[in-house]
Amino acid sequence: MPETLLQLSGPVRCELGGVPLGLTLHGSAGSPAAAYAVAFSGRAPPQLPASLPEARLESLGAGEYRIVSGERSWCLQARALHVTRAVAEEFYRVLPPRPTPLHRRLLWRALLALAASRAGLALLRALRR
Repeated sequence: MPETLLQLSGPVRCELGGVPLGLTLHGSAGSPAAAYAVAFSGRAPPQLPASLPEARLESLGAGEYRIVSGERSWCLQARALHVTRAVAEEFYRVLPPRPTPLHRRLLWRALLALAASRAGLALLRALRR
């Protein structure tokens, strides 16, 4: 009995590759912020389109997987399945940015003011040597 591993909603991009990853699916599950990449260590199934409207990934057993999209399905053999999720947006939303110290802000403001003129650039070049 097939076990559903992941349900990708919305457009799913299919990226065909060579060795070691023969196929990578890029899509989102649930909200658009939950972006996933599913890579297969095996050959891509024949006649797989470049894009799918939605995709469901099922495990059929040891090393056998099925991609289902609407009425169509594709089976493939893979040694391994790699699933990654983009969490940077959620991570940085939870952590507040650290305020930049005043001395660093003043230093950068002074450097940029110097760099805005030819004389300032000449001074910066002289200080760099």
